[in-house]
Amino acid sequence: MIELVDINRHFKNGNEENHILKDINIKIKEGEFIAIMGPSGSGKSTLINILGFIDRGYKGDYLFKGENFKKSSDNQLSDIRNKTVGFVFQNFKLIQNNTILENVSIPLVYAGLSSQERKEKVIETLHEVGLYDKENLVPNKLSGGQQQRVAIARAIINNPKFIIADEPTGALDSKTSKDIMDLFIKLNKEHKTTMILVTHDRKVADKADRIIHILDGRVQREEVLE
Repeated sequence: MIELVDINRHFKNGNEENHILKDINIKIKEGEFIAIMGPSGSGKSTLINILGFIDRGYKGDYLFKGENFKKSSDNQLSDIRNKTVGFVFQNFKLIQNNTILENVSIPLVYAGLSSQERKEKVIETLHEVGLYDKENLVPNKLSGGQQQRVAIARAIINNPKFIIADEPTGALDSKTSKDIMDLFIKLNKEHKTTMILVTHDRKVADKADRIIHILDGRVQREEVLE
């Protein structure tokens, strides 16, 4: 489903040019659960920005279902991103003044659904991630684990082809981390949603089918888990 071919990414810093990603070649199959591991500064964030159709200033080819979107306009990329990718972040990135219903509805607004259709779909999705009767609360009335479930509901509301989860358990205690990882595994198994998880935590990475280890901008090795 996803294929990166000889991806290189440089960033200019004044007169200097930093080579962040070096000759990256990765294939990810539909329905696979991938973990990306590496120390800070190894290029993980740059890599997921490319995978998420956010950054296209790279050299090489990114093929999604055999198609190359590098020459697409910003509007086309935004549309592809909204229909194709769900994002989950360490710090949840919820809008604090909006209700849970409004937060999870955001991708559906862009998709053009009516307010009634949005409400029904949001409540159904909140139930799927284990949240009941929370839709009228604001985020700070929820625990960290519940807020991450809201973020996951927002990520899956449009039935994305894949989810990018960037350190999704980084701000959570070990019990809540396990609950969130169990939820990711359920989504992966039941919906066949492809998962791309970035983590520093080996215990979290061990839940994946395969770990891609990145060091100094290169794929150091790949590890297939039983």
